[in-house]
Amino acid sequence: MSARRKVAAAVGVAAVAGAAVALSQYVPPNERGRAVTAGDLSGSLVGAGASSQQAAMQGWTAGYSGVQPGVTVDYDPVGSGGGREQFVAGGIDFAGSDAPLDEEELVAARERCGGEVFELPNYISPIAVVHNVPGVPDLGLSPATLARVFDGRITNWNDPAIAADNPGASLPDLPITPVNRSDESGTTENFTEYLAAAAGEAWTYEPDGEWPVAGGEAAQGNSGVVAAVAGGRGTVGYADLSQAGDLGVARIGVGGEFVTPTPEAAAAVVEGSEPLPGRGPYDFALELDRTTAESGEYPIVLVSYHLGCIGYEDQLTADLVADFMTYVTSEEGQAAAAEVAGSAPISDALREQARTAIDAISTAS
Repeated sequence: MSARRKVAAAVGVAAVAGAAVALSQYVPPNERGRAVTAGDLSGSLVGAGASSQQAAMQGWTAGYSGVQPGVTVDYDPVGSGGGREQFVAGGIDFAGSDAPLDEEELVAARERCGGEVFELPNYISPIAVVHNVPGVPDLGLSPATLARVFDGRITNWNDPAIAADNPGASLPDLPITPVNRSDESGTTENFTEYLAAAAGEAWTYEPDGEWPVAGGEAAQGNSGVVAAVAGGRGTVGYADLSQAGDLGVARIGVGGEFVTPTPEAAAAVVEGSEPLPGRGPYDFALELDRTTAESGEYPIVLVSYHLGCIGYEDQLTADLVADFMTYVTSEEGQAAAAEVAGSAPISDALREQARTAIDAISTAS
């Protein structure tokens, strides 16, 4: 492992471990130059977007109510595409998205905000390949095999390619039913981005938030995919690890090993990734390293962002957004999400980066 990767992995693991012992880092905005204190704000925030954040958002809103009981935060897990669309249209205060704004959306968002936008990578979690294959509790899938399963070219669980990934396993003579998202989804975009990068010629589709393969079974949201996989036999799908429940979770081929999705393995990939070029000063979208071959890194990782304006029309909304994002990015807030969603807390470097955007939130000039 390279020196950079060793540091990155250590940072990711340290972030997970450190959250358990340092849970009081929420700093109310008055200590960052604003005239409000913990417990003094009242009002409501409305957000919508990624269903992957649903469990984490429950942890964030519950924890935040303890520091600002006069503020209500409503979040509708309509999916990343729906959240971005509502945000650009001005219907919500902030959005959750499992993919950064594309170039067209970024232009429209800046028009809505009358200036710069923020994109904060506040939620890090593996995308799990969940399955319901009787008698196969431990399943490994290489990138090419995984691609052919979801492309419909491998149709039975005892296929030689799956057998090669699982030597000695007793694979059933059972048809495979792939389950994908029916809605436009950042989870789908991340999953297809991984397949396009890692599976080579085995995956011929471009990354997309809408599932590109005809056939199979489709379901709404992460919870819908999990329910469909659980209710079937021989089913396989992809969903945020926090919602996998009792389903089987496949190990994925990385380099010469098969890696289990964990928050630590996801965090290590994020720490080794680069910023997307051409973004604004408060936009911290990342270009994830999907082709890592480093031991213990899990590349089917989802980084879910919070999107918002640097300038809002009124000071109350600006204060509410800044205060809530302060809590979400604090060690306390990240630990609250990790407890209910199994996510990887963001690193100190990502937290300090987020604070530069949060400190800039005000009214549009």
